[in-house]
Amino acid sequence: MCFSTSQEQEEDSFPFTKLQKALLLFFSYHHVEQQLPALVKNALPQHSRIQPEFSHRSKFPAPGTSRKICALGPVGYVTAPAVKPPTSEICTHTPGVTAGAIFHEDNYEAEVAFRYAIERVNMHEKHFEMTPIIKYVSPDDSFKTEKKVCELASEGVTAIFGPSSMLTSGIVSSICKTIEIPHIITHWDPEPLGGIDPELQAMTINLYPEADVLSRALRDLIVDYSWKSFTIIYDSDEGLMRLKDVLQIHGPNDNPITVRQIDDDPDYRPLLKDIASSGESHIILEVHPDKILEILRQAKEVKMLEEYQSYIITSLDAHTLDFEELKYSRSNITTLRLMDTKSFDIKNAVHDWEQGEARMKRVFRVSPEHVRTESALYNDAVKIYATAIRELDATEEITPSRLSCGSKNLRQWPFGLRIVNYMKVKTEYGITGPIIFDDNGRRTHFQLDIIELHQQEGFKKIAIWDPRGGVNYTRSIDEVHLQIVESLQNKTFIVASRIGAPFLTWKEKKEGEYLEGNNRFEGYSLELIDGISKILGFQYRMEIVPDGKYGSYNKATKKWDGLVKYLLDRKADLAICDLTITYERRTAVDFTMPFMTLGISILYAKPVPQPKDLFSFLSPLSLDVWIYMATAYLGVSVLLFVLSRMAPADWENPHPCKQDEVEEVENIWNMLNALWLTMGSIMGQGCDILPNIESAEDLAKQSKIKYGAVLGGSTLSFFRSSNFSTYQRMWAAMESTRPSVFTKSNDEGRDRVLKGRGLYAFLMESTSLEYITERYCELTQIGGLLDSKGYGIAMPVNSPYRTAISGAVLKMQEEGKLHQLKTRWWKEMHGGGRCDEAATTSSGDSAAELGIDNVGGVFVVLAFGCFCAFVIGILEFLWNVRKVAVDEKVTPWEALKAELKFALNLSITTKPVHNTLSESESAKSSMRSKSESRRGSESVGRRSNNIRTGASLMNVDKIGFVFNNNNK
Repeated sequence: MCFSTSQEQEEDSFPFTKLQKALLLFFSYHHVEQQLPALVKNALPQHSRIQPEFSHRSKFPAPGTSRKICALGPVGYVTAPAVKPPTSEICTHTPGVTAGAIFHEDNYEAEVAFRYAIERVNMHEKHFEMTPIIKYVSPDDSFKTEKKVCELASEGVTAIFGPSSMLTSGIVSSICKTIEIPHIITHWDPEPLGGIDPELQAMTINLYPEADVLSRALRDLIVDYSWKSFTIIYDSDEGLMRLKDVLQIHGPNDNPITVRQIDDDPDYRPLLKDIASSGESHIILEVHPDKILEILRQAKEVKMLEEYQSYIITSLDAHTLDFEELKYSRSNITTLRLMDTKSFDIKNAVHDWEQGEARMKRVFRVSPEHVRTESALYNDAVKIYATAIRELDATEEITPSRLSCGSKNLRQWPFGLRIVNYMKVKTEYGITGPIIFDDNGRRTHFQLDIIELHQQEGFKKIAIWDPRGGVNYTRSIDEVHLQIVESLQNKTFIVASRIGAPFLTWKEKKEGEYLEGNNRFEGYSLELIDGISKILGFQYRMEIVPDGKYGSYNKATKKWDGLVKYLLDRKADLAICDLTITYERRTAVDFTMPFMTLGISILYAKPVPQPKDLFSFLSPLSLDVWIYMATAYLGVSVLLFVLSRMAPADWENPHPCKQDEVEEVENIWNMLNALWLTMGSIMGQGCDILPNIESAEDLAKQSKIKYGAVLGGSTLSFFRSSNFSTYQRMWAAMESTRPSVFTKSNDEGRDRVLKGRGLYAFLMESTSLEYITERYCELTQIGGLLDSKGYGIAMPVNSPYRTAISGAVLKMQEEGKLHQLKTRWWKEMHGGGRCDEAATTSSGDSAAELGIDNVGGVFVVLAFGCFCAFVIGILEFLWNVRKVAVDEKVTPWEALKAELKFALNLSITTKPVHNTLSESESAKSSMRSKSESRRGSESVGRRSNNIRTGASLMNVDKIGFVFNNNNK
């Protein structure tokens, strides 16, 4: 740098004090001419205000020559021809470094960035000065491109920047490889099909993000957004190449990815309508930036910019477009950006460009938020190249050389390969963030901003992406929630539902009352959505789905019905009722967190009370069973008798005291004893009275009771798709039964159970079953829950309101409001709690439930048994009287009187033994009686019949004794 300290002609120099020089130098580094102190600013003559000139090579010194810097102004350098140095002039002569660039006619902003990046390098660099030489070519003119490259080489350039088209860039890269001049590019350049040839790419450095890594960034974003299906709109084959990793996301079991190419026809509406009719809500735009706004405008016309559509724009220049007319759309529009538009570096660079162009009397306006990626990359390319020149020049002086493309004079620049290799290992930070190259000169490490279009702020950064960490969000959950809640304000939701108590029913009109809008309905669903609306501050309008169905998928037509179809057709924003969250429905719509948990159970009729009967205690066993029991009783008794006679252990010695003189053994198990033993065994048993059906397994094992479910509901889907053998049998039985066991609603199923008289069971969800059993006391729940699931509020896929509504549901649950709503509509409204009162009343009378009308038959049987026993006793008594009359040779009447007299004399406890026969006969009779008595006592416990016989003989003797006395 050089400052004159002596006066010459005013037009060549101007004297400065030391303070003026210091201030001038300081403010020149900050590019703030307006802040220049009046002392310095007023001291400068008008013509010495700095006006740098940029033109072609004729305005710059030749390569390798020295350059004299005569004055330093606040916004750049003044270059002047080498004139005679003034007296006492302090000068520094620096070597010239020329940098060549090839631009297309539409790269004006990139050219500006390139020029003023070199100016800023020169401002800070003390060891060398860079000079730009710029050439212009057409994007498809390969011949002229080759010619311009050779011209630049002959002028001694140390590097060539650009061009931006793949065709012309390939020609430049080939020539630069031959003469070993660094080639620096800033555009997307895919890897060749055969792979990268390190030799061909040895002299090329590309600051644009490496193609595969950039494709991976798009893939990570789509995966993070949980897009299961999407449609790609592209305009060139290069676009599909940029989405290579995105196309590989699709698995064999995933929903298909739709790829649609647009042509030169500017009317995109038919394509957009086709996408809308398919129900697709996720769209990737891989088109030229000039087409993005027009596509989105036409999408808005066909209502493809609503809340449930999401767009990802792959272009890194999407942030430069004017989205003012679209930022109030409700769609989510996301794109990627390579630079932080709020950084000081980019603001400083933009200031350089605007001020520099203003000095050249050209108008150039651009905000940091709208800087093109190519322009930022040129700025960083100059910066990293200048760093390499400076650091390498510190060890060995780098001198430019004029080179020729001709084969006769072909030479290579000896410093080119060194510069390129140094740039590959050098890590630099620029406007576009960290710059790291791989061995092939490709930028494999970089950072992307993920930005979304907001109504108030335009594009706003929500996350960052880098190859190591993937997607990392910069916004908090509270910010997301606040943004969603703000978007809900003053919005009116269309809420679809279906009629079905207690969730939603028609409200009964009072006399003279007119109901409209939401006032036409009442129920749990209405009060639930009303509570949510008060928390989030939105309005709503209830609508009834025409077909009244929940929503099931028809595999034949490949279409949904019911509430799900209503949401897919965008006719409603929400769907709320007893809609079960299932996997199949989840593939078509989104759900909030469950507001009610439940499971499948069985609705069945309670047993019909039988009329009171004296012999109801016999009811547990049918006539057939009684016959079988009698047959079994006789069979077991005969078997015991036969087995006892065959078993040696059952034959016993009648005289246990005479073990040595045993002449015969006896068996006490006669037929009578066997019958008595079997009877005692039967009467010692009880019986359990169990319901015929108490679980799903019981239903599956029988065929008499039919069972079914609501057609098209989640309960039916559960049995149809279950892998459990019991449920598979039940599904097969339901499907094959004619007439059909399926119903259109829960109410129809309830009525079939009531009319079925125990021959029909209805499979339904436990919440609806509980509501029915609270009001129909003759119905009950059989068994427990077959599964576990929940009811949720459905909405279109990708709805931005799901998180906010789920949060409102959770808040109501924590505050106990959901429990209050269920108690109100299940147990209080419209007859709820009726069966609880009936159960309480019946439980108070449970102790007296079995009255004489129910068990009186027991006493009848007892009386009949006693009567039979009395008759048998009388007959036995008369038979004994006859036997006594014969033995004692008296008249039967006398014998009867004697026996009756003894039997009726209650004071007598013993009978005297006497015999009317002769004394000898009496003695014999007495001995025989004693012998019989002794034998009877020895066989006590074994022969009860002998005991009775002995007692009978003794009675005869006594009676005879009495008769003899009377005769005397």
